[in-house]
Amino acid sequence: MNKIFTLAVPAVCLILLTTAPAVPGQTAEKLANAEAVAKQLNLTPQQEAKVLPILKEEGPKVEQIKNNPSLSGIQKMKELRAIHSQTAPQLQQILSPEQYQKLQAIREQRIKEVMAAKRAGH
Repeated sequence: MNKIFTLAVPAVCLILLTTAPAVPGQTAEKLANAEAVAKQLNLTPQQEAKVLPILKEEGPKVEQIKNNPSLSGIQKMKELRAIHSQTAPQLQQILSPEQYQKLQAIREQRIKEVMAAKRAGH
């Protein structure tokens, strides 16, 4: 089972990358970010096929907020949480409670990183 999972995850990622429509302004790094989250959550291939499109769709919205210099750190945090709350119902149906909690922890950590970067003047 572990060998199958180890082989299936990269294959699913490759298929998703080659068949997913390109989103303007979405670089390979941003796509890799969604895949890194999927890997941290130890998704099954079925979960990954459902979760990755959701995370990839969020990517440009999150980047737009992060790169908006007119927003304060608090405003960015609020807008990021609003985006996450929009996809929460879908993700809760796909992920186990443990995986969803881990996703929430990952997201909160990233929000803290955005706020720290804003405080540092980046």
